[in-house]
Amino acid sequence: MTSIRETATAAFIEAYGDEPTGLWAAPGRVNLIGEHTDYNDGFVLPFALPQRTVAAVGPAPDGRWSVCSTLAPDPVTFGVTEPGEVTGWGAYVAGVVWALRDAGFEVPPVRIALASDVPLGSGLSSSAALESSVLTALIDLGGLDVPLERRPAIAQRAENVYVGAPTGILDQSASIRCRKDRALFLDCRTYRIEQIPFDLAAAGLAILVINSNAPHQHVDGEYGERRKSCEAAAAALGVPALRDVSTAGLDDALRRLDDDVLRRRARHIITENQRVLDTVSLLRSGRVREIGPLLTASHASMRDDFEITVAQVDVAVQSALEAGAYGARMTGGGFGGCVLALIDADRAEATAAAVAGAYEERGFTAPTSWVAVAGPGATAL
Repeated sequence: MTSIRETATAAFIEAYGDEPTGLWAAPGRVNLIGEHTDYNDGFVLPFALPQRTVAAVGPAPDGRWSVCSTLAPDPVTFGVTEPGEVTGWGAYVAGVVWALRDAGFEVPPVRIALASDVPLGSGLSSSAALESSVLTALIDLGGLDVPLERRPAIAQRAENVYVGAPTGILDQSASIRCRKDRALFLDCRTYRIEQIPFDLAAAGLAILVINSNAPHQHVDGEYGERRKSCEAAAAALGVPALRDVSTAGLDDALRRLDDDVLRRRARHIITENQRVLDTVSLLRSGRVREIGPLLTASHASMRDDFEITVAQVDVAVQSALEAGAYGARMTGGGFGGCVLALIDADRAEATAAAVAGAYEERGFTAPTSWVAVAGPGATAL
């Protein structure tokens, strides 16, 4: 079976007629817990997937940037651009070039061929994997002095400003800064990180990822509306962000909000931040199975208070729990995408079958499932 790195190399040779200078890879991610907390200056706990986007890259003799992808029919070529001038999937690459230049760096013109096995539109952050692989390649090839801790914000700016997707810093941080057998505990206000032990195999456990095959799209009204609601709730409470409200102050905060939608949105963020902190505490002490109820509570909060789940993910969560999962939740921005379930390592096949059976009963498109192992962040290959 051809590997992603072999596919990217072959695509480069076919498109440009010579060998690439090198290969760079960045992973998709699963967010263990902490959904929509990132743009509220809160806490998140993602880990990197083995699935990656690989960029085969070499210099461009014509002084322009060119990119092709095995997942798109036509290549994209551009010079120095401003936001809005390149659209479609090429905007993610043009956005990275623009964000680096906007930050004051001289970006080398290159030719790029992309290949990826990160599922698209599934809430596993294929866009951040693309941005992070290209960003890492440009930094290395250009000899740019961009500290690791600064790179996620540059990639995020590419997506926020150039592409126009109002995402937080979670995805790019995970794709760039995660480590093998670790979950990345990130404070989205200070950017402080801690690598939390997350070697599930050693505990006889596994994370089963279930793609609901009900795709979502961040560049739509729903994600942006949730962000606006959170900002409105924070403003009404007189705090910089909902991160500044603790669970001890939750009841008082909810009484001060006179809009029921804002109350529910705020309650999700405030309680979700606490669930992240509680999960980290349990993982630090090796009590991995005990995070299960926190995962399930997170899903209920996303379903009832943040209203970002759909029938397929709700059925996947319930079916996984009925099959014996310790906890399960939707992961990603919502409105489709993937579910993760914490299970005994020998229960992956049975759990996946239970979810597939529930889907078949309801006439849903069949889900796809796999066991996710925490992998490394962006790197040269």
